[in-house]
Amino acid sequence: MILSLAPMEGVTGYVFRRVHAACFGPLSRYYTPFVAPPHVGKGFVGRAKKELDPQANEGLDVTPQLLTRDADRFVWAAGLLAQMGYREVNLNLGCPSGTVVSKGKGSGFLREPGELEAFLQDVCERSPLPVSVKTRIGIECDEEYEQILAVFCRCPLAELIVHPRLQRDAYRGAPRWEPYGRTLEAAPFDVSYNGDIFSVEDYERLTSAFPQTRHVMLGRGVLANPALPRMVRGGMPASAVELRHFHDALFGAYLDEMGGNAVMRMKEWWLYSSCAFANERAVRKRVRSVKKVADYEAAVERIFGSEPLAPVARYRGEA
Repeated sequence: MILSLAPMEGVTGYVFRRVHAACFGPLSRYYTPFVAPPHVGKGFVGRAKKELDPQANEGLDVTPQLLTRDADRFVWAAGLLAQMGYREVNLNLGCPSGTVVSKGKGSGFLREPGELEAFLQDVCERSPLPVSVKTRIGIECDEEYEQILAVFCRCPLAELIVHPRLQRDAYRGAPRWEPYGRTLEAAPFDVSYNGDIFSVEDYERLTSAFPQTRHVMLGRGVLANPALPRMVRGGMPASAVELRHFHDALFGAYLDEMGGNAVMRMKEWWLYSSCAFANERAVRKRVRSVKKVADYEAAVERIFGSEPLAPVARYRGEA
């Protein structure tokens, strides 16, 4: 079974990938949070350059994800990525953000199946790298997916990663498994599942219902329980010592990367990792208002010194 880490902007970047792999072992595959391809003739700059630096991803199987509807820029970026040594490029058709969707990007591209098919046929033909897609099943209603799936099935994709929610759902409600099952039956290419696999039991229900599943993408489940991939493979949950070591390594890496801004980045991490504790609300409250590094470190000492772990670390939503 392929277990991969989902692209989550501001959370699962190269620092997180590197530290998590060092502490809990590497996943089969990682997808970068989406980056915008540069203009034709230009190179990646800024955050994208750091995210895609081969040295930052050394030793990990990483697939870059692009957010665009410009075929020329996509193909140009794929060429740059091929030169860097990447072996696949992924198109983001899943982002539900209003600002992204309003530009016809991310899941907003699903509104225009004809234009999407023309784009995919073009980039698949011209890209020097195999093209995979991460998608939602539509914008407003489940019935949209019949036409969208037909578009995908006519294109020579390397893989289709299905997050079976609509754009309007954002991350609310339960994912629909039926469209994923239809995709497994219809697609002439590899298919992957993504969406609300927060525990070993979730994983086992999915794979029991769809035994032909070969690739499961994990996201918030790993942030809440960094040992989840290991547990899915039959390993042990994270101990308090392991969790503290992981925190310290992650915080230290962010400090090296961004100085005092590491506190804000870690506060995002605590939105998920607080689920590893019995009283997650109390844990979130301890870190919510801190701004300075010293205050943050004191709050962390109190958390690990006084807050017991939950019997099972499982993401339960933000509070």
